[in-house]
Amino acid sequence: MSPPATESEDPMARLPPNLVARFTQALKTYQLSNSTFRVLCSLPATPAPTHAAASLDTRSVLTPLPPHHPTKSILVLDSSFNPPTLAHQRMALSALADPRYGGAGEDSEDGRQQSRLLLLLAINNADKAPKPAAFPQRLAMMYVFAQDLLAAAAAATTTQNQEEYCNGNEGERDESTPGRSPPGCAAVDIAVDIAVTTEPYFHAKSNAISTCDFYRGTTLATSSTTTTTSHTSSRQEAHQQQSQQSPQAPEQIYLTGFDTLIRIFDPKYYPSAADGGIASALDPFFAHARLRVTTRPDPSWGDVPAQRAYLARLRDGELTRMGGRAEWADRVEMVDGGEGEEEETAVSSTKVRDAVLRADWEALGRLVSPGVRAWVRGQGLYGEGEGEGEDGAR
Repeated sequence: MSPPATESEDPMARLPPNLVARFTQALKTYQLSNSTFRVLCSLPATPAPTHAAASLDTRSVLTPLPPHHPTKSILVLDSSFNPPTLAHQRMALSALADPRYGGAGEDSEDGRQQSRLLLLLAINNADKAPKPAAFPQRLAMMYVFAQDLLAAAAAATTTQNQEEYCNGNEGERDESTPGRSPPGCAAVDIAVDIAVTTEPYFHAKSNAISTCDFYRGTTLATSSTTTTTSHTSSRQEAHQQQSQQSPQAPEQIYLTGFDTLIRIFDPKYYPSAADGGIASALDPFFAHARLRVTTRPDPSWGDVPAQRAYLARLRDGELTRMGGRAEWADRVEMVDGGEGEEEETAVSSTKVRDAVLRADWEALGRLVSPGVRAWVRGQGLYGEGEGEGEDGAR
């Protein structure tokens, strides 16, 4: 497990002032638009400690920061964030440590930026009412969580085994990805985007993201608006240039728990067979998205072998029987969530709220990151009278 963010400084000192009020205004502006998806703000990669002071200005405002180059992949952490937990952090850090996704440097083949991490909050949820924490409070916690996540990713690069790996330990080097940074070494280069959507279902969220210009890259957007088409040859050249420049839509990798996998393949969320069924929704979804599912033992879903057996059943005919396609299972990757650490990894938002009700701040610190713990306590969230609420994605 990657090291947690340090508590040597007050986590609240890193935050912009009036954070909830700013997100309240941003949310109102978004709700007046017709957009189904919008990035509200971005947190750039954690700078080196020697440059920390210089970064304060860039983190004192809520500003979306589109990538300079088109993005190759988007790691999507979609949850109710009520509140964000260490389970969310582990899923994100695990993906960032994967050499296929970690790092924001340009790809040597097509010049596209490697990855972004997207924290996505649906403000029209198919199953859940917006309680107990209001949406602006959740967005504020997502911001705090993103800061803690970037700090944890930066801390991971300073551990002894990561340093040995980065210095060329041939016994651990992954020869299948030459020149690619090892786990943890590039993770701190990932920018984190905080976004909202009015779409309640995964396939609709994915479509909203894929049709958004945010991840096209500012260079491409600028060149597209400044192209001259004053005569026929120029128009042809401009059309050819734009065709060559238009990148593929970024691949979306959804970081989920096993319970979310169950919901994604539940036919009740999709049109009837007469209207196209599950295939009409998930065919376009799996054309540009895949699932990275974190397994862990759970009383509702069984142990890890049982969860892997479920995926095998999907591949071996279950998807076909429900009107889907067996090949969708090839777009699902299962990663170990720590089978031997049941008590530590079994984190849910309900447990967080229970710890707050008991005023058990030590237990709360085992469930959420330092900044989120300080925020929840300082804001008086999840106290008496705030209701049961709902769990976030695990």
